[in-house]
Parts: sequence; C-alpha cells; structure tokens
Amino acid sequence: MDASGGEDGLRIDRVGVVDLPVLMPLLRAYCDFYEVDPRDDRLVALCRALIDDPTEGEQAIARSAAGEPLGFSTVFWTWQTLDAARVGVLNDLYVVPGARGLGVGRRLIEHCRNLCRKRAAAKLVWETAPDNETAQRLYDGIGADRSTWLSYEIDAW
Repeated sequence: MDASGGEDGLRIDRVGVVDLPVLMPLLRAYCDFYEVDPRDDRLVALCRALIDDPTEGEQAIARSAAGEPLGFSTVFWTWQTLDAARVGVLNDLYVVPGARGLGVGRRLIEHCRNLCRKRAAAKLVWETAPDNETAQRLYDGIGADRSTWLSYEIDAW
C-alpha cells in the first residue's frame, strides 16, 4: 500500500481489505449526506472490486497522525472523447465534519491528481451537488475550473 504523509501527520493510503471496517462508516455518512441508502453489501462489493482491480479505480483513506479516519476519495479511470485522453473521475470525496477546513479534502484531491499523473490521465474531473457550497469553496480555492456541463442520469433497470 502506498501512502503519502505530510508534515501535519495526515496520512493518505490506498484502501485495502483491512481498511473496510474503518471505511464503511465514512461511506455510510457520505451516502447519508446525499440522502441515498445503498445496501452495505453493495458498498463492500464496490470497494472490493477496486481493491482487486485498481485499473478500474482506486479508493484512498485519510487518517490523522493518531490513525483517526478523516475522509476518503474514490477515483475511476475512463476516457473522455472531447479531450481525446484518459481522465480520472473523482466520483467521491468525503471529509468528516470535524475535519473540514483543515486541508483534508485538498490533500485527498492532490492524492487523486497524483494518481492521474501516474496513469497518464490528462485531467481529474468531478461533480458536486449545486447546494454543496462548502465543497464548491474548496474546489474554487484550489483553482479548479467549473464546467459548463449539466449532469443527467437514468436508471439502467
């Protein structure tokens, strides 16, 4: 497992099977924030799929110097025709409320950008809810460009 630690003691590690019991409450809190309720077994299956095949995507967990879980990110790999390049899709970024504003989200994004560089992905792209002003302040503060695209979705089943 690769890790990136900073002077502040914040450590970011690629999620492994041993991390799942610590990651699950973060995943549940993230889902609660967005008012969705996927089954735990499906969340575990998603995590295990990424652990087993990092060419599909990777999850990272941020911990304090004392080992306390502070947040997580999930990046998936795909191609974007309009850029004619591989991109990383930052599908999930979550920081526990007590750690917001301390640089955890910024460090998780930088971790994902580094993963993009390692995979020769041209960009890291992501979305957030229109009313998630806290996240938007972070994204604006790191110099990310707001997209002009609107997102739509439809159930496959």
